[in-house]
Amino acid sequence: MSNKKVNLENSFSTIENYFSPKIIGEVNNKFVKIAKIKGEDIPWHNHESEDELFLILKGSLLMEVENEPSFTMNTGDIYIVKKGVNHRVSSTEECKIMLIESKTTQHTGEIVSEITKSIEEQSY
Repeated sequence: MSNKKVNLENSFSTIENYFSPKIIGEVNNKFVKIAKIKGEDIPWHNHESEDELFLILKGSLLMEVENEPSFTMNTGDIYIVKKGVNHRVSSTEECKIMLIESKTTQHTGEIVSEITKSIEEQSY
């Protein structure tokens, strides 16, 4: 992936499906991804060896973390899910998020569901 300017609104306009992250850049050995979230389709999962950073760009996101009270994230909030921690997210209204994760991070961890996307499916 080469150096390029990325307009987030234009990038979001190309995303047709919820829970379908798109890679918009790379930083060192990390992917920068964006996604639209709406509904409750993401299964409980974890990333055994990688942390995952969530940044809410627009809207609200319900974050559920195993053995912790669930909480709502709003525009401008950041949360890092530590490796090996079971989690899932949902939103009643469309929420736009940015993810920063290792290139080895699988979309839904070891859990495969109808929304699971491979790295190739996440590429622009």
